[in-house]
Amino acid sequence: MHVLGTVLVLAWPWLVHAADAPALVREGNGRGAPACQSCHGADGGGQPAAGFPRLAGLAAGYLEKQLTDYAAGTREHPVMQPIARALGATERTAVATYYSRLPVPPPPSGPVPADDGVGATLATRGRWSQRVPACEQCHGPGGIGVGANFPPLAGQPAAYLEAQLQAWQQGRRRNDPLQLMQHLSRALSAQDVSAVAHWFAAQRPQGNTP
Repeated sequence: MHVLGTVLVLAWPWLVHAADAPALVREGNGRGAPACQSCHGADGGGQPAAGFPRLAGLAAGYLEKQLTDYAAGTREHPVMQPIARALGATERTAVATYYSRLPVPPPPSGPVPADDGVGATLATRGRWSQRVPACEQCHGPGGIGVGANFPPLAGQPAAYLEAQLQAWQQGRRRNDPLQLMQHLSRALSAQDVSAVAHWFAAQRPQGNTP
């Protein structure tokens, strides 16, 4: 039985991921990583009021990279860094794969910022006088996300998006391709950050929505 189990692990590692991920999300690993759903919700939809982001439907490669970067310190957060360090590499892969396969829950309903406001302008057209391209050029139309390096912004909590832009500005997050976000974020004022965060938070995410 021991030999058979070893063969299964080597030949089909996804079986281990499928078995471990739900337990990690519900219960943690008992070695310093608490249940993921305590902050990110049972459906992976996050907690907008608290600024905890949606994980459901995000690319597995992106999620795994963020956990790895938290563990390495290139993305700083007082809660997530110790959690990421308490997860093994296989556990990080398992959790990332699990969340990537969850249906994307719709965002809470609320007012939609004006199409001619600062947030919409930065998101869709940019501000070329300060060499700031439109956010959509990397993150896709409406912020739906593009691949593993440019995650969805649509429907993420405004408080979370604001916090990330501030982290880029202050150098607490340093894991972007070619340092794009570090440079671009520093051209934004506090009012710009708030406006573009609220615009994206009001957009409907795409994906395997229920």
